[in-house]
Amino acid sequence: MAKVPPPPAEHITWLASERALPKRFIRPLFRFTYVESASGVVLLAAAVAALVWANSPVGASYESFWRTQIDLTIGPIDFSETLRHVVNDGLMTIFFFVVGLEIKREMVNGDLRSPKAAALPVVAALGGMVLPAVIYLVIAGDVAGASRGWGIPMATDIAFSVGVVALLGSRVPVGGKLFLLALAIVDDIGAITVIAVFYTDEVVLGNLAATLLVLAAIWAAQRIRVRSLAFYVPMGFLAWFFLFESGVHATLAGVALGLLTPAREMYSDQEYQSRAGRILGRYDFDLAAARGAERIDYDALELSNLARESVAPLYRIENKLHPWSGFLVVPLFALANAGVRFVGVDLLEAATHPVALGVATGLLVGKTIGISLFAWLAVRLGLGRLPRHTAWKHIVGLAAVAGIGFTVSLFVSDLAFRAHELEDLAKTGIFLGSALAGILGYLILRSISRAPTRSDPQSSDLGNVAGR
Repeated sequence: MAKVPPPPAEHITWLASERALPKRFIRPLFRFTYVESASGVVLLAAAVAALVWANSPVGASYESFWRTQIDLTIGPIDFSETLRHVVNDGLMTIFFFVVGLEIKREMVNGDLRSPKAAALPVVAALGGMVLPAVIYLVIAGDVAGASRGWGIPMATDIAFSVGVVALLGSRVPVGGKLFLLALAIVDDIGAITVIAVFYTDEVVLGNLAATLLVLAAIWAAQRIRVRSLAFYVPMGFLAWFFLFESGVHATLAGVALGLLTPAREMYSDQEYQSRAGRILGRYDFDLAAARGAERIDYDALELSNLARESVAPLYRIENKLHPWSGFLVVPLFALANAGVRFVGVDLLEAATHPVALGVATGLLVGKTIGISLFAWLAVRLGLGRLPRHTAWKHIVGLAAVAGIGFTVSLFVSDLAFRAHELEDLAKTGIFLGSALAGILGYLILRSISRAPTRSDPQSSDLGNVAGR
């Protein structure tokens, strides 16, 4: 086969060139973002940076910086919040928007589409939410003001969890990885529901009604095939603002917008091929000079628009926003919220305080037992089935990994305690429980020499986990 010559130098973009900056820094950075565990690594680095900053000789500047007041007035819109809450209430909307997109993708085309396949992660996730909350209330419920924190150990951090599983390679079968992803998605739905129902103190019905009207307008615009972002971006901001003013946590606007995003493309594959063929047919390279470059540019632009509209907005937007959410928004959130100050604090006393102990035990024990037990019940009752090549030891290991509740747990702790002294204790429990859950899950899954070739859900029993 003849070797294809490289494109002329003038046709090579700056990013693809051999210049020092793109070759040594930009392209390796892009390749890093495609590594499965990369977002977890960046998130961990941000959390460590927050802890180091908060406990350094200039640690007092950590709180003073994130409490910087941001005031913005645009006509009737008056926004006044601390920098931390700009991150938590504003930027985290992007994270929850991506969560909404992921939920819809799984419900339309993923594991949550099939009732039989969805039953196992749904039931397992329910156990992984209920038991941690119960354990927390048993341990910390008698502490004054601590009962509001019951939702903290219910969450699973998908970035850290997937990162841990990625380190194990083929020891975790594909079906097990998909089980964890579906479990985390259902867990997100549960966390969103808890935030909306139990962590909303006061609702301004007028603003809530305005939010619903804006969302209805977005839905109607999609029905008549309005495609321009010039319409949807301002309307999305209005939905966020009215929900923010209503008293319901504003980030839930991101979830609603994600669920409203169309999962179908404008042009089917057949329509795309037909239209693209007609556009390409207009190119007549022998007459290019006579037709003029302007016409060719128009054809290329039309072909570009056709290609863009042949991909469903859900997939297109998720692909664009996922790196921003995973590598900017969530690490920035960790930097703003993970800075617990331990200087002058008895670490043993803090770690054994009922609030910290309740959160840590809920994440480590509650998640591991709750997910494993409810998954077993789902299989025994015939509601679901184990994924292919997945044994019960995988399920227990993945259940432990799901006890890493970092991002959303920190988010809920802020809502539950709002700068109260119990918040730092809850964060201590989050760090402790998430770290131990990650280590336990890794060790369990690491002990599996290879993925089993067969799995018989009907004869499996949690009592035989150690021997599987």
